[in-house]
Amino acid sequence: MKVLIIEDEVKLATSLQRGLEQLGYAADYVLDGESGQQRLEIHHEDYDVVILDVMLPKRDGVVVCKNLRAQGIVIPILMLTAKDASDDTVLGLDAGADDYLIKPFSFAILTARLRALLRRPAESLPVELKIKDIVLNTATRKVYQKNRELKLTLKEFMLLEYFMRHHDHVMSRDQLLSHAWDFSFDSFSNVIDVHIKNLRKKLDERSSQKHIETVRGLGYRFTA
Repeated sequence: MKVLIIEDEVKLATSLQRGLEQLGYAADYVLDGESGQQRLEIHHEDYDVVILDVMLPKRDGVVVCKNLRAQGIVIPILMLTAKDASDDTVLGLDAGADDYLIKPFSFAILTARLRALLRRPAESLPVELKIKDIVLNTATRKVYQKNRELKLTLKEFMLLEYFMRHHDHVMSRDQLLSHAWDFSFDSFSNVIDVHIKNLRKKLDERSSQKHIETVRGLGYRFTA
C-alpha cells in the first residue's frame, strides 16, 4: 500500500509516515491542501489511499475532497477531524470522503481503518493473487511457489505484488519506484535493479521458467 498524508502538523505527518513505513508501506506527506490536491490530480494512480486533514492551510480538506471527486478521482480518502468538529465530519462525508477519524487517535485504529477502506468492494483488489504456481496473499503477506513459502523482504513483496497485478505488461523503473518507494526517492539510484535481481533469483530457484524479463530500454515484464 502507498499512502499520501495531507496534514499541516509536521510532527504528526512525519510520525504517520514513519509508522506506516515500519509496517512496510510507502508514504509521502504534504503540508497544505493546495499541494495535496495538485499531487493527487497528477499522481493519484501512484497512491492506494489518502489520509486527509480537514483543517489545512491554503485549501481545507473538505474542498480538496470535493474537487477530487468532481474530477472523477475515486481513491479512498480517510478524513481527520477535530474532536469537537462534528460539522466537519458531516461535510467531509458529504464531499466524498470514505471514512473519518477523530483526533487524537491511536495508530492501530488508523491502520485498521486504512485496511478496511481497501477491502471495500468499490475500490478493493483481490486479497489473493495466483498466477500458475505462484500464490501471493496481501493480507498475510506470504508468497508460495509450488506450495513452498518464499522468504521475501518487504520491498520484494511489494514489487512482486505489483508485477502480479500487472502481469504481461511492461513496467518502467519509474512505475516500480513510484509504487514501492516514496515520492522523493532518487530515480537514478540502482536500488530497484538490485531488488529485482534478488527477487528474480528467489523466483527462479524453484522454476525452470524465467519470471521477470528485462525489456531493454523500457523496463521489466512479469510472466508466469
